[in-house]
Amino acid sequence: MKKEILYEFKALYRGDFRITGYTFGEGEKSICILGNTRGNEYQQIYCCSQLIHRLKELEADGQLVPGHQILVIPTGNPYGLNTKIRFWGTDHTDINRMFPGYDKGETTQRIAAGIFEAVKEYQVGVQFSSFYMKGTFMPHVRIIRTGYEDAEMAKSFGLPYVVLRNPRPFDTTTLNYNWQIWETDAYSIYTTHTENIDKTSAAQAVDAILRFMKIKGIVKGEFGEGCASKIIDDNKLLTVRMDTAGILDMQAHVGDHVFKDQILAYLVDPYEGDILKEVKAPCDGTILFARDEPMVYSSMALFKLVKRE
Repeated sequence: MKKEILYEFKALYRGDFRITGYTFGEGEKSICILGNTRGNEYQQIYCCSQLIHRLKELEADGQLVPGHQILVIPTGNPYGLNTKIRFWGTDHTDINRMFPGYDKGETTQRIAAGIFEAVKEYQVGVQFSSFYMKGTFMPHVRIIRTGYEDAEMAKSFGLPYVVLRNPRPFDTTTLNYNWQIWETDAYSIYTTHTENIDKTSAAQAVDAILRFMKIKGIVKGEFGEGCASKIIDDNKLLTVRMDTAGILDMQAHVGDHVFKDQILAYLVDPYEGDILKEVKAPCDGTILFARDEPMVYSSMALFKLVKRE
């Protein structure tokens, strides 16, 4: 393993900003894995730390296939982690909305450019990502449609679902999109949480990446069989929304197989404690996402369901 500083700049009032990379093996640039780019993505950096730990063990056991280079970057935003702020502290910009970056631009544009320069030549790119809404996910792989995506290869991770979605305007400045444009097979992996550590789903994600690398001929070993992945379209996920506000009393959870009209949650009056509404499943399906905030508001998405065919 080789540990090196991939990008840095001097700071006036605190330690210098440094992005650290961990390289395993030598040869063609086969796969790059990036952890968090946002300051509250604790699960994402934890997943990377566990992957690095496993790769060190595989390296010591001679289980890395010669001729391949693996790069793991635990964080692209160490300042955000130190300050517990999701976006960049001074102007609240999002590093993952700045790719491919601009080395003479604003701070987050320069950071994105520094990251992209280090990762753009890898054949495969994997990013541990988080959702814009607070909640819990079933672990799955997401891919933005660019015309360069390889959804079938995404099944090699062995996670329950591969979710494809059409790009929206802001997606053109994400790492996943730009990786694909620069001819890298790009995948985003979502685990259960963002701001909390879930060791079980982190281990599942690490096994998924190692399983993928084994199929690609990068590592050797046994990493579990995984799931027979199902490819689904993000537009076909059914979203259950609220039409009023209240306290959320969950009755179903991520990964549950539910039936039409099954009660998923109760909405409770925050003043008097009465049940204001029964939140019911619109169809038979599996819960892919569930919001985990105690208070919910009108028009807020509570669940995303994969409809059972």
